[in-house]
This record gives sequence, structure tokens and C-alpha cells, in this order.
Amino acid sequence: MTVATTRLRLPDLLHVTDRFADGVMGGDYDHLYPAGGLPVTDRWYTRLHGTDEVDVWLISWVPDRSTELHDHGESLGALTVVSGALLETRWSEGALRDRRLVAGDQAAFPKGWVHDVVWARDKVTAGGVAVPAAPTLSVHAYSPPLTTMSYYDVTDRSTLRHKRTELTDKPEGD
Repeated sequence: MTVATTRLRLPDLLHVTDRFADGVMGGDYDHLYPAGGLPVTDRWYTRLHGTDEVDVWLISWVPDRSTELHDHGESLGALTVVSGALLETRWSEGALRDRRLVAGDQAAFPKGWVHDVVWARDKVTAGGVAVPAAPTLSVHAYSPPLTTMSYYDVTDRSTLRHKRTELTDKPEGD
């Protein structure tokens, strides 16, 4: 098994995302938000921090915008959900498995982790009244910084089929 070229481990990346999520909640990065607020129909992201060792991103998730099943190439990854909820569908032991992540939850992604991440409704109603869909915010860290992502389909035989690999320096597929 080849190990990613980074001295950081998954617990380190979880710590990084937690620290930056605190900054997001404290308003440290409000100046990076788009004029007029977060888009409600398109996913938005911005780099919060970047070095040769780690990239940290703030991502806004909206309904109906999937990242597709993908991996993070040679990078390890982690995330902290700042607000709202996400649904992660990951490939594990020949099947797709879902987990719901809500504000405060964290997840780590070792090398070779194949998943899709989508917005999930945090609350359906408040006092019997439907709550409008609001973007979910999450902080992601990748080490080393992303350079490639591969995308996959699940075959009729319950195996992964590689679709394509893309060079990238953007988070969670664009």
C-alpha cells in the first residue's frame, strides 16, 4: 500500500478542520463570502488556507448538486460540518453506504476513500411550517493539497468502474 506524501495524519486533519470551523463560526472569514450572501442554487467554495502541506477550504452545499462518486487522488482528507447537514455515500465492501453528518460532526478520508457528498435537509419543519432550504457549510482539509480526483460508477456486478481522472486544485469536485 502506498502512503500519501504527507507528514500529517487523519487526526491532524480533523484538528485542522475543527480549528478553521471555529474561525468560520466566529466570523473570521466573513469577508470571503460572496457579495449578496451564499448562492442558494450553486455550490460555492473558497480556500481558507494553503501551504505545500495542506489546503483548507470552506464549502457551501446546496440541494441537487452532487459531487459524483470520487476519490481524492494521493491526498488524505477530513471535514467538519459547520452548519446544516450533509449526506455522504461511500463505497465500502462492495456496496454503497450512507451516513448523515450534521453541524459539529467530522469525517476523515484515507487515501483510496471513494464517496459522494450532497446537501441534506437539516430540518423539514419548524412548528409545523416548512423551513426553506439553506446552504450547508463545511470546512475541508486535504494533505497533500489536491492535485487529482478520480470519478467512478458502480457496475451491475457491484464493482467500481473508473470513469475519469481529472487534474484539480479545487475541493470535492467542481
